[in-house]
Amino acid sequence: MSYLYVCEQGAVINFSGNRFQVKYKDGMLKSIPAETLEVIEVFGSVQLTTQSMEECLKRGINVIFYSTKGAYFGRLISTSHVNVQRQRMQAEIGKNEEFKLAFSKQIISAKIKNQMVILRRYSRTTGSDVKRSIIEMKIMEEKVWRGNTVEQIMGYEGNAARIYFQSIGKMIEPEFEFNKRTKRPPLDPYNSMISLGYSVILNEIYGKLEAKGLNPYFGLMHKDREKHPTLASDLMEEWRAVLIDSTALSMLNGHELSKEDFVNGTEEPGVFLEKDAFRKYILKLENKFRTKNKYLTYVDYSVSFRNALDLQILRLIDAMERGDASKYTPIQIR
Repeated sequence: MSYLYVCEQGAVINFSGNRFQVKYKDGMLKSIPAETLEVIEVFGSVQLTTQSMEECLKRGINVIFYSTKGAYFGRLISTSHVNVQRQRMQAEIGKNEEFKLAFSKQIISAKIKNQMVILRRYSRTTGSDVKRSIIEMKIMEEKVWRGNTVEQIMGYEGNAARIYFQSIGKMIEPEFEFNKRTKRPPLDPYNSMISLGYSVILNEIYGKLEAKGLNPYFGLMHKDREKHPTLASDLMEEWRAVLIDSTALSMLNGHELSKEDFVNGTEEPGVFLEKDAFRKYILKLENKFRTKNKYLTYVDYSVSFRNALDLQILRLIDAMERGDASKYTPIQIR
């Protein structure tokens, strides 16, 4: 299945002859067979015709809308995925404090371990000394397993993240100076890239949760927030370093982008990718999602990271139906 990203301003998406067609302002036409399309992601002023929207609703093709800078607006999705019984089950498991604590420990432990792998990988190529950071993060990871509440677990996660990003800052090329995580707005190139990447993967997980009949807003680990899909946030944690942090760091240190590829916002404060760099980064992320690996311990064959996201959601459903969080196995890279 294919994902269609459209970030060319003024482009129009139409449906004709069993194909979705993207017509760009310069007259260029891109055509994709309808049966191969799973998701359309549009950034900024991109038009969808009535015919294309109707076809997306009929076929269950998710359409996700972002600003030109990657801020999430909303989505077009049919209701064919709704599974009332599964959502009732999900709501009940949300009252199970023992399940939520065990699930949180597994997710956050895996997240910290994945962050440590990223630090070790890039310390070899940059010559950075991360020994102290690894020791401190390992202490946080061990504390996770001794935590008595989800709030404690998230506190240890926050401490580990602070140590992790401090080390990342020492590895990034000097021209892309990065000192700490800044979100709204992102204040440097690395923050700009990972904020956009997190938005993309969060909304990909959101769509996959809905497709499996789950409610993305019934979280297990993060606190409920108005209009925020907390379950998608929960499941994103194990993937942040694996898919997003590593891709952004690779592009900056690999000189695939330059300082000139980032601009200071005029209508809103912050640092953002310029148009061509934006497309380059989205393509790089898409290639990463399609990369096959054997990191999932419960399958003995290679799967793409995107397929792994689907398998993990099925794994979560099984764990919730059994009332046993140990049935969920977060991804851990090596």
